[in-house]
Amino acid sequence: MAELILGVMISGRGSNLQALIDACASPDYPARIAIVIANIPGAGGLARAEAAGIPTATIAHRDFPTREGFESEISAALKGAGVELVCLAGFMRLLTPAFVETWRDRLINIHPSLLPAYKGLDSHARALADGVRFTGCTVHFVRPEMDVGPIVAQAAVPVLSGDDEDALAARVLAAEHRCYPLAVRLIAEGRVRISDERALIDRAATPDRALFNPAED
Repeated sequence: MAELILGVMISGRGSNLQALIDACASPDYPARIAIVIANIPGAGGLARAEAAGIPTATIAHRDFPTREGFESEISAALKGAGVELVCLAGFMRLLTPAFVETWRDRLINIHPSLLPAYKGLDSHARALADGVRFTGCTVHFVRPEMDVGPIVAQAAVPVLSGDDEDALAARVLAAEHRCYPLAVRLIAEGRVRISDERALIDRAATPDRALFNPAED
């Protein structure tokens, strides 16, 4: 099977980018990162990409008078690198409907909650305030609405009684680093198809038991 060509878009430190870099380093992983694009000059993830020998580009949104011009430059860079799937990994800019439609069903994002719960910012603080027993992360195809789109993979993470926002965020981030490479692998293997705005996974293994928090005695 041919490798799926990825483009990764970042704004910050790039820890999910690193998870994808590490996954792609495995000989049996069916994807390769062709370019990493940052909208913030000096974003930490750029150094991670450069250390792995991956081409990078900085396309600063502040250099463009319109969102359309900014996104046109991004699309040109992605297409020039032969990208087939765009992975948002901590990319902190809302994308226009035109960009999303250009890359429809070829654009995914990871969000730190079990969507559709806790869309937007401050997801961990809101989960703690509501007293939920589980939260987690979601990889989904991007749609024009924020944090909406067919769900490829999710990871559930327990909320512990002593958690503060930082502790919960760290536990969810560890799950993100496993969930994102899993989702990309499923797509790269051709096992994901979208029907009626649901992502259906061929030959999907599923958990065989319920999770409880607090645990059963």
